[in-house]
Amino acid sequence: MRVIFFGTPTFAVPTLEGLWQSRHAVVGVVTQPDRPRGRGQHVQPSAVKAAALAHDLAVWQPGTLKDEAFLAMIRSAAPDLGVVAAYGKLLPDVLLAIPRLGLINVHASLLPRYRGASPIQRAVLAGDAETGVSIMRVVAALDAGAVLAQRRHPIGPDDTSGDVERALATLGASLLCEMVDRLAAGPVQEVPQQDAHATYAPRLRKEEGLVDWSHAASTLHNHVRAMQPWPGASTFLDGERLVIRRTRVDLPTTAPPGTIIEADHDVLRVATGDNSSLRVLELQPSGRRAMTVRDFLAGRRLAAGARFTGPS
Repeated sequence: MRVIFFGTPTFAVPTLEGLWQSRHAVVGVVTQPDRPRGRGQHVQPSAVKAAALAHDLAVWQPGTLKDEAFLAMIRSAAPDLGVVAAYGKLLPDVLLAIPRLGLINVHASLLPRYRGASPIQRAVLAGDAETGVSIMRVVAALDAGAVLAQRRHPIGPDDTSGDVERALATLGASLLCEMVDRLAAGPVQEVPQQDAHATYAPRLRKEEGLVDWSHAASTLHNHVRAMQPWPGASTFLDGERLVIRRTRVDLPTTAPPGTIIEADHDVLRVATGDNSSLRVLELQPSGRRAMTVRDFLAGRRLAAGARFTGPS
């Protein structure tokens, strides 16, 4: 089959690679325009564009998906099927109507749970023990199309969003390529979603990274995991921003939330809002590398009773 691919971030690359290695022809790749990225905010191509160019695939980066010149190019490619993996924009009806077999999407949740832009982070934040991938029909409504296939994946108690994303990217690519083969052979059963059971995963915002020490220790542990790799779970100590990267739930305490109960050698314990505490295992001072608690404490004295706070 002739397949046109829509995708942008690293999550989508395994799916593109799987299609490129398959017996099907990738007749074009649509990705978001080059944008400033990283610490230096230099204009860079998306991960999908870089992968596509490495395989000499045609790449389109339209400013709007309703542009007539762009739509004409898609029509001229004569795709049988469109595949979407984290493209980043809703596709208009005029585009959905072009491929002979329509479009299917790799979504990083077990739909109808976590429709939306940040399903992985929301699942980790909620402390879910399981997630998965869904291959769904692309329709005008957000992530509401019928489901062709699903595959489950466990979330470990210390897994970060980054860990889960890497696993689901590989899992989703495998399942998507399997479904493309099946569609090439004939019709596939499509199960409508139960809209009444739908939940939503709005796009993660940078300000959500700020740690609120009044929450329970288990909630904060999930928060730290969910905010990795972006935006990072951040707190402040004497006005300095710190990103907390790894934690575990620790012993009970009656100290006020945010109070540093113990800071010695490789132990950094902080009081939380459920009369418990969180042990910090790894953190990253602003502008520096991530480090163990031992390395962090080697460069400073922290007296018990000091407090982690919000921005001043």
